[in-house]
Amino acid sequence: MAAAAKRKSGLKRAPAKKRAKKAVAHSRGLTPADARLESLPAEAAEARERVEAVGGEVVGSYRDPLGKQPLLIAVLPLDAVERTPFQRDVSDMHHKRLADVIDKTGIFLDPIIAITAPDTGFWTPNGGHRLAALKRLGARSVTALVVPKRDVAWQILALNTEKAHNLKERSLEVIRIVRGLLEEGEARPEASFAFYLEEASLVTLGLCYEENPRFSGGAYNPVVRRLSSFSDEPLSRALRLREKHAAMLKDLDVRVAEVVTKLKARGLASPYLKTFVVARINPLRWVQGDPPPLEEVLKTMRERAAKFNVEKIKQQDIVATGGVPDDAD
Repeated sequence: MAAAAKRKSGLKRAPAKKRAKKAVAHSRGLTPADARLESLPAEAAEARERVEAVGGEVVGSYRDPLGKQPLLIAVLPLDAVERTPFQRDVSDMHHKRLADVIDKTGIFLDPIIAITAPDTGFWTPNGGHRLAALKRLGARSVTALVVPKRDVAWQILALNTEKAHNLKERSLEVIRIVRGLLEEGEARPEASFAFYLEEASLVTLGLCYEENPRFSGGAYNPVVRRLSSFSDEPLSRALRLREKHAAMLKDLDVRVAEVVTKLKARGLASPYLKTFVVARINPLRWVQGDPPPLEEVLKTMRERAAKFNVEKIKQQDIVATGGVPDDAD
């Protein structure tokens, strides 16, 4: 009983993700005629007022044929739209390439999604690179699908399909979402935001990337992801526990980096050195049954890193490991 109590981490394992079952053909949603909006519901009418207030123009409205929610099609002044403050940074190369493509085709065919910002104007959770490309081309306006429900802003990981997210980008977006939710006064359990945050481990890794953009998250993610789950504690309290885990992870990374330096001094070379060391000190390889909590595992890994004997390591050991390159995000 005492051992079981010791292994409680304060977090509960999240339920497995459920995939949508294949539905009977033509059994869901609206017909084309039913999608017509004769008048705007209150929330959509407020969104239209915001569009007009910034000098935009609503050119159409309809009900989403699947979810039945009212949506507006609008042309907005480019300066009235900004990226949500918690999404990833714009890639300079990507937005310039996108601008070239738009310029060559001479037409903009991929409207952004827009929601009303807290004060004035609009946010887009999925159009950062398109906004940057249009600004580069000197455009005055942007076509937008205006969604009256503001909570779509938190769903960037699901909505952003312009450029595939790597681990670093996903982690940074998730921690920014958490901070944004806290700024809005959210006191609900962390688990209630599981859809927005995607994986509990991304919160912890996001804290690490905030402090060190070159953090080798890919080397540690298998351990953190396996032992992390969304908490039933309020979001602010859950974040404090994530911060504790992130501090332990950053300290562990320092110890692992010291081992990597010693291996390099012996002439051992590989883009997988850190991944190799992390795999060697990971106690989960030998655990059967329920694993210990993350804090216990990180502590064990730190102790093993301190005792790591680099003299016993051969080049062929590292080559056989493979895995995630140390600088992979």
